[in-house]
Amino acid sequence: MLSRRLFLLSLAASAAPGNKPLRGIFPIMQSPFTADDKLDLPILAKQVHFLERCGVHGMVWPQLASEYYNLTKDERLAGMETILAAGKSTRPALVIGVQADDSSAAVEYSKLATKLGADALIALPPREEKDWNKITLYYREIGAASPLPLFIQAIGNVTVQGIIDLSKAIPTLRYIKDEAGPVLSRLTEIRSKAPALNPFTGGHSKTLLDEMIRGSAGTMPASAWADLHVAAWDAFHSGDRARAANLCAKSLLLISTVDAYGMPAVKYFLHLRGLFPTYHLRRDTSRNNALDDHAKRYLAELFALLKPHLRA
Repeated sequence: MLSRRLFLLSLAASAAPGNKPLRGIFPIMQSPFTADDKLDLPILAKQVHFLERCGVHGMVWPQLASEYYNLTKDERLAGMETILAAGKSTRPALVIGVQADDSSAAVEYSKLATKLGADALIALPPREEKDWNKITLYYREIGAASPLPLFIQAIGNVTVQGIIDLSKAIPTLRYIKDEAGPVLSRLTEIRSKAPALNPFTGGHSKTLLDEMIRGSAGTMPASAWADLHVAAWDAFHSGDRARAANLCAKSLLLISTVDAYGMPAVKYFLHLRGLFPTYHLRRDTSRNNALDDHAKRYLAELFALLKPHLRA
């Protein structure tokens, strides 16, 4: 269970003046595309309100699950404006992904997100960069461009010590989405070595119950069944661990479909929920380029089974 000291540190970090709390379930928003493969901005705006009805504590766009690497600069700017306008009066925090192949583009995204009213920023390392000194400079420039809280999305060979060193150099970097290794042991290591940092997890929140026991500050799953994660988070933090475990088990039924069918399963579930008119990925190169009829029937059965537990 999260110790009182760690809990208070998390609250203090999440209650910075002018920012919404940064703790809890922060799904990665999916990018909807029209039948002719345009970014569907009205549906992107609807997703903001859908996630608020799901009860999420925050939302994030565009990251890996958002297919950010297949979005043009104009689409990213338009999507950012759409989300921040739609979420201006909503309760959840809005976190904007500002990663780019170079720091100048990341700084541009950071400044615009700040101007438009984002609550926090998140950035992956540059996709092809392996030199840690250059990665450090990249994050320092992002941190200098905005006073907003900054998440590092750690992937690849980013070490826990590297994250801690970065946080010492960048005052706003107090949050982590950690996907750079064995999530549970790294979560414990971060909490032990740097208790003032706030580690979030990813990986579709497969081990959410254990993550909460180890003191995670939150998680960033896909958006399609975020309300199940919210219910589990709320149950756990209200002291009902049995209900939290039951809800985590239910969400694993859906998480397994992502392992089996890839990200198209996430978008199809949003289609079943009435949010996405279409569900294709743009230039999908995954092992499953499209869902077969069996997969669609199976997801529909799961939707019917789990619908009583879904809020939106």
